[in-house]
Amino acid sequence: MDKKPVKILGIDPGTNVMGYGLIEVVDNKPRILQVGVIKTTGTIDHYEKLRRIFDRTVLLLDDLQPDELAIESPFFGKDIQAMLKLGRAQGIVMGLALSRNIPVSEYAPLKVKQSITGMGRAAKEQVAFFLKNMFSLNELPKELDATDAVAVAVCHYLQMRNPVTKSGIKSWGDFVKKNPDRVK
Repeated sequence: MDKKPVKILGIDPGTNVMGYGLIEVVDNKPRILQVGVIKTTGTIDHYEKLRRIFDRTVLLLDDLQPDELAIESPFFGKDIQAMLKLGRAQGIVMGLALSRNIPVSEYAPLKVKQSITGMGRAAKEQVAFFLKNMFSLNELPKELDATDAVAVAVCHYLQMRNPVTKSGIKSWGDFVKKNPDRVK
């Protein structure tokens, strides 16, 4: 019996440019439905940027009706103020999804890149290249934030398929420890 299609909205958070990508998984095959960016450039005040992110995310969630949201977590950086601003933008998106009972999953940038390219330190251009080939597309959006968002959604899809992560088990070692009768 076929499972119900699942729509996953991937988000690459940012305060100047936030990427989004919606994929739909039907019969265990993902396809891209929509890709784009939310730009707040030209807005001087940080709080105005956050308001625009809020407003546009409300529209995205209402229009796209995702079943799940996957978002890239902030990476550690030297600029603490930039990290705080990014975290605020991410929190807005997560809060809006949760307020609509949309499950949220968070992935580190290294995990996303590893799942798409096999290399945790891949460049954004490499991620875009792999996605272009994975989906047999002629071209992807020029904004790498948008392709990063699709990568986050695909990463989530791949994690959903993984029996280790689906069961709440965090590693194969954890699986072996909790299931000694299933391993010889």
